[in-house]
Amino acid sequence: MAIRHPAIASKAAKAAKAARVAKARRHATEGKNTVVTPVSKSYTDPRDVLLKPVVSEKSYALLDENKYTFVVAPGSNKTQIKEAVQAVFQVKVTGVNTINRQGKRKRTRTGFGQRAATKRAIVTLAEGDRIDIFGGPTS
Repeated sequence: MAIRHPAIASKAAKAAKAARVAKARRHATEGKNTVVTPVSKSYTDPRDVLLKPVVSEKSYALLDENKYTFVVAPGSNKTQIKEAVQAVFQVKVTGVNTINRQGKRKRTRTGFGQRAATKRAIVTLAEGDRIDIFGGPTS
């Protein structure tokens, strides 16, 4: 959204801004939280954030560094991912890195299509914590 110079802003825009500023001041004095997360962006169950673990050669190589890879919901952020992993697996998360992967373009008999884009998270756990979702011998 472009910010207009106050001299060229419409009277309605000036009035709306004054109302927003007044509401923010009122909430600050009352101690209310003015930031409200919409229901569409909140996840009630942590399993809505973590969709599935990534099973690949690269993800298995990261297990030695105590890093685990998950496919996560596209709208989730790092804080939500961290809280979900801690809630589901009862471990201490020290870091979260996210990757947005574009879907591969695939050719079919009728033309071209595209796989769905995914969001992945590489979660680093605290020293001594483990997740046994991949099985196998302990590291």
